[in-house]
Amino acid sequence: MTSIKDIFLFSYRELKKVRTITTVAMFVALSIILGAFTVPIGNFLKIGFSSLTTVSVGYLFGPIVGSIFGAVTDVVKYAIKPTGPFFPGFTLNAVIAGFVYGSILYKKQVSIKRIFAAEFFVSLICNIFLGTLWLNVLYGKAFIAILPMRALKNIILLPINSFMAFAILKFLEQYKHKIK
Repeated sequence: MTSIKDIFLFSYRELKKVRTITTVAMFVALSIILGAFTVPIGNFLKIGFSSLTTVSVGYLFGPIVGSIFGAVTDVVKYAIKPTGPFFPGFTLNAVIAGFVYGSILYKKQVSIKRIFAAEFFVSLICNIFLGTLWLNVLYGKAFIAILPMRALKNIILLPINSFMAFAILKFLEQYKHKIK
């Protein structure tokens, strides 16, 4: 069993590998491409697939690299195609998501329970709570007014996102030794 300290140490060491940096750069590009397929549902809801890249990077390289990936991807996506004003709170969400995925999935066997747990925590912390808070701060919309629809969307998408992440990570598990 790998300790939490070791997970962070191993993830930090991943940063020193050229192969890690180039692979993560390709995942940034893939995230931008997948971001183009985001479907807006109203003013405060959207459904997208770019979180699959964050799950993948967290699984492959851990919480440190996952956090950095989240921050870089958020800033690059905004620079390429801004969809509103830049707000550092959403960058913080991306950092936290990379950290959570990396902490729960890195150097662990791929299992639907583990992926569901990671998706649950990211949905709860980043999407439902902090995302709604940032929309409240940014646009002045009442937190309690937009919270139910955001919570419902995340509850509905939780099993769907978990299944998609499971499928991607099972695929990556087979080729992990070639990627790293």
